[in-house]
Amino acid sequence: MVGSRRAVGALMGLAGGTFLYTTAEALPVGLLLPISADLAVPPSRVGSLVTAYGAVVMLASVPLTVAVRRVPRRLLLSALLAGFVLSNLITLVAGTFTLVMTARIATAATHALFWAVVVPAAAELFRPALRGRVVAVVFAGGTIALVLGVPAGTWLGERAGWRTAFLAVAALGLVVFGMVTTLLPSTRPEQGHAARGTTPDLRRYWLLVGVAVLTTAGAIAAYTYIALFVTEVSGFAASSIGVVLLARGIVSVLGVLAVGPMVDRSPWTTLITTVALQFVALLGLYVFGALPVVAVALIGLAGLAFAGFTASLGGLVLQVAPGRSDVAAATLSAAVNVGITAGAFLGGLALPARGVQSTVLIGVLLGFAALLLALGERFLPRPPLVADLSLAR
Repeated sequence: MVGSRRAVGALMGLAGGTFLYTTAEALPVGLLLPISADLAVPPSRVGSLVTAYGAVVMLASVPLTVAVRRVPRRLLLSALLAGFVLSNLITLVAGTFTLVMTARIATAATHALFWAVVVPAAAELFRPALRGRVVAVVFAGGTIALVLGVPAGTWLGERAGWRTAFLAVAALGLVVFGMVTTLLPSTRPEQGHAARGTTPDLRRYWLLVGVAVLTTAGAIAAYTYIALFVTEVSGFAASSIGVVLLARGIVSVLGVLAVGPMVDRSPWTTLITTVALQFVALLGLYVFGALPVVAVALIGLAGLAFAGFTASLGGLVLQVAPGRSDVAAATLSAAVNVGITAGAFLGGLALPARGVQSTVLIGVLLGFAALLLALGERFLPRPPLVADLSLAR
């Protein structure tokens, strides 16, 4: 642990990193048409920038984390942020789609490592009793990116050119790089109270991974097509979509911050509560989605629940990691990306055949399965006193 002011500054830098990575990952979605027109490629190819990004994160998180497991935290995070800035600058000047794709893959590789390391690095800054709140602040950066970063980048790119949006991301990356380089203490990854799980439990860890896949897939299956849902089922005008999504985003930020103290007190109960809330919200949306006011409230509740769920994951992985926490976090990050890919895929399959309500129903079914799995934690025996270090050393 370090001095309180320096620790808070370092934490803000790490949260700034999650803000930037989430913004950069989703930015091509908002700038799909400008990028398509400038690079003379169809929109579907521009969409592959997001697909490829997610695939790299999903596949590279664990092997890259194992490969750099002995690199000190500050050096590693500083190098990752420097790579983030450089790859976004390459995107800025790229004249071909191939070079843009190459730069995006490079950004995704640094993303994969950053998310694996950022949670234990942040937790090390404060005493263990504050872990839940610290993790919530880190994850709030990513949630705020969806509310503010992506819309702001889209707005800037539409008015000043899509490359300007990536320039702004790179410039902010330099600021965050400076904060992390100067404020984060230089510690070896195997040192400190967050280096390994506090109560290592292999069974609970893999249960957590399974819950992460199912809950994420359910959330994404419904959320990917929520714009269609609110117009076709709830009866909102297309011009209202942005307001509905903004309301969901604001509630999500509040949710992720509110969950922090709860994770510190009772992490598994908090996780189960957020999974149950998402299930109830999506079930209500499927049944009562034609009622506009009710639909908005339930969309907000689903956003709050999923944001709180992600913060719960971050806190629990530091508890049950059956070995090094960074490798465990990398595996969990890969699992979340599996859920994202699976949810979007299943929703896309159901949409043309059964209509947009079917995407919410898929979210309900996956959410119910996730809830049953999460409740299974109550029936597992208490963890052994000796850690199972089978994930990595």
